[in-house]
Amino acid sequence: MPRRSAGILLYRRTGGGALEVLLAHPGGPLWARRDAGAWTLPKGEIEPGEDVEAVARREFEEETGHAAPDGPALQLGEIRQKGGKVVIAWALEGDLDPAAARSNTFPLEWPPHSGRWITIPEIDRVEWFPPDEARRRIKDTQAPLIDRLVAALDERRTGATRRIDRPDL
Repeated sequence: MPRRSAGILLYRRTGGGALEVLLAHPGGPLWARRDAGAWTLPKGEIEPGEDVEAVARREFEEETGHAAPDGPALQLGEIRQKGGKVVIAWALEGDLDPAAARSNTFPLEWPPHSGRWITIPEIDRVEWFPPDEARRRIKDTQAPLIDRLVAALDERRTGATRRIDRPDL
């Protein structure tokens, strides 16, 4: 069975009504110089028997230092990353000051096989992006989650159903 993670794609509307999504940049020396295609939604692994949406909310808090907003979550379905991991996602409307975000940390042997351990944040920063920029920054296999959010919000706004590829919903 492939590893599974659950995450939250936080979104907001700007004062002008434009949509933005919150993405997280992985911490540590492996990701320090990577940008386009490196960002992700805050997410974490699901252990057997865990409630998947509860995992998504817990991981959001661990990786941003802020509780996920209360309220109903919009299910975005799942995607499969290149390494085989399945990511199950929900969207929540809310706001978060990126400067106030603080991630949990973990030990990493760096350089590899050196015997030297450093403590790094799981996420080194979060940032708001409009959907087009978010698609450029996020891991390409996660980009459909942004498309699904945009389609679902358009559907809510207009009442019209747009066909998008969501076989898992």
